[in-house]
Amino acid sequence: MVSALVLGAAGAVGRTCWQFLSHINIFDKLFLGDKRVEELRKLVEISRAYNVEVIPVDADDKSSLTRAIEKTDVVLNAVGPFFVYGPKILDAALEVGVDYVDVCDDFDATVKMLERHEEAVARGVKALIGMGSSPGLSNIIVKFAAQRLFEEVESVDIAHVHGGERYEGPAVIMHRAHSMMIDIPVYINGDIVYTSLESDFARQFEQEFDFPNLGKFPVYLYPHPETYTLPKYFRIAKRVTNLGVVLPPQFPALIRALVRIGLFSDEEVEVSGVRLRARDFAVAYVLKKRGELLEKYGPIEPVGSLVIVIEGRHSGRRCKLTFYTTAHGLGMGDATGIPLGLGGIMMVKGMIQSPGVHPPEAVIDPVELFKLAKEFVATKLGKGIPVNVIEECNGVRREYNIETLFSR
Repeated sequence: MVSALVLGAAGAVGRTCWQFLSHINIFDKLFLGDKRVEELRKLVEISRAYNVEVIPVDADDKSSLTRAIEKTDVVLNAVGPFFVYGPKILDAALEVGVDYVDVCDDFDATVKMLERHEEAVARGVKALIGMGSSPGLSNIIVKFAAQRLFEEVESVDIAHVHGGERYEGPAVIMHRAHSMMIDIPVYINGDIVYTSLESDFARQFEQEFDFPNLGKFPVYLYPHPETYTLPKYFRIAKRVTNLGVVLPPQFPALIRALVRIGLFSDEEVEVSGVRLRARDFAVAYVLKKRGELLEKYGPIEPVGSLVIVIEGRHSGRRCKLTFYTTAHGLGMGDATGIPLGLGGIMMVKGMIQSPGVHPPEAVIDPVELFKLAKEFVATKLGKGIPVNVIEECNGVRREYNIETLFSR
């Protein structure tokens, strides 16, 4: 019997992952782990999933983690924030000796987990980290372009936007604040440059970015790990950037303002005789204001887009290829949870062979992934991963689906 454990199964990403997997015949059993057991059982009842078992798991309790991991063949980790729980849950999987997949988009956690590579090799464990949208799909598209389309890659610029999801929890707010507080890696002319969001260097990248079929939105630098991992595998001459925003833009602007004045610190204050951490207040306040901002500014439905702009020499000509996805009615959970599920499928199907801790571009064949998506994602979206390409070479512009390129 082949089984998977989905951790963080009550969250937006985790629930999308197991709901997707429960509708295809890959896993005989899905263990759904979360400390919000009653909420999770209600979700299972509504979804009518038949091959799942809810188990209580506290990610802060090592014995709780290891007991759950021992039950399964692969761990699919959607517990955030990843700067707290990524290395912790990976360590538990390594200790038990079970393969691991996550959607970690925190750069600092990625670095820590990659440091476990030799231990994973020694234990024969395969760990795939950052298997979401960005990172995840973005890394795999860059790999396909660098290996199959470009003789020389000059620059890779990744941009992402999403918003309008019905649910967003405290862990997501902490991740957003954390991404505004830590150093941001930017790959420039052969070196990683570290900067802060409020630096003059970082501000030069802020821009109105045109997301196809969605609109123009202000984006800013994110400390996502692609800028760190991609240059380790492919020669990129000039630049790798990662920029994004959450909708409405007033929402991340609120978080950024609170970060600036230090309200996401661990400092304790006393309010009417009650001691609380500043960041606990900040998270609660942001969650309260989120609904008001969505109601006032929208979007009225979940939306999302990932864009990867690659420039370089293609077929002997200088070209720009823009790969993009646009989703209406689908948000962060779908864009991240479905690739997480696909990573789990690739693990149990033996499509990832090398023990160790790897980013997606190290171990995933792009064509295999898209074939897998075409076979299984139709159960969720009615089609595979819908990536379009805008090709601009020598003044000629063409647009087509990415699958057109697979036969080249």
